[in-house]
Amino acid sequence: MARINLLPWRNERRKQREREFFMQLGAAFVAAVLFVLLWVFWMDQRIDNQNERNAYLQGEIKQLDDRIAKIKDLEKVRERLLARKQIIEQLQANRSQMVHLFDELVKTIPASARLSGLKQSGESMTLDGVAQSNASVAEYMRNIESSPWMGHADLRKTENTHGDSRMPYSFGLDVALSRPKADENADAGHTPILPASGSTAAAPATPAAAGSVAARQALTVAAQAVTAPPAKPTPAAKEAPKPASTAGNGGAKP
Repeated sequence: MARINLLPWRNERRKQREREFFMQLGAAFVAAVLFVLLWVFWMDQRIDNQNERNAYLQGEIKQLDDRIAKIKDLEKVRERLLARKQIIEQLQANRSQMVHLFDELVKTIPASARLSGLKQSGESMTLDGVAQSNASVAEYMRNIESSPWMGHADLRKTENTHGDSRMPYSFGLDVALSRPKADENADAGHTPILPASGSTAAAPATPAAAGSVAARQALTVAAQAVTAPPAKPTPAAKEAPKPASTAGNGGAKP
């Protein structure tokens, strides 16, 4: 005898498949939500890690900026020290130049001229003064150019002011300074002399002390030559008196 199923098995089968589909869809949705949460958590971790690296790099950059600022300050201090060192070396090299310059000013100025002012700026000197004539100014320029401590002299001005009857001409000179080669070699090879001990306290004066005395004497002579008006030369003054010989007669007057 044949068996015939008259129940609605197709409807039940369709419902079962729908239930399975919705269960699979729910599982996929839950898996997607979990995947998104995991991805967000991973990105947050990467962002936090990158922020920490950025903070570390900013701290290191700040430290480097502080070091660079200190290095710049040290370079400025070094430049200032080098500038002081150069000034000291220049003063050391030119320590005897002013003494010789004042000495040469006394030797080169003629009797018919007088200085009213001088100014030194580096390796040049400006001279202002008055003279009896332009010939006196020309003679003074020749004397300056023949000096070992002064070089070429440029005439800046010369004019007749008609103010002083004895010295009516006012002049100005620009003089280039120079140094003899022998003096430069002596300064280059100069070594400082150490002070003597207590047992040698009565030793003769050192060259530095002698140089300071000579400097004061030269400055005094130069100041007198600059400020004192020159006297008119007389025929009697041109002829120097002959020194009396005392060696042959034992010191007795002839």
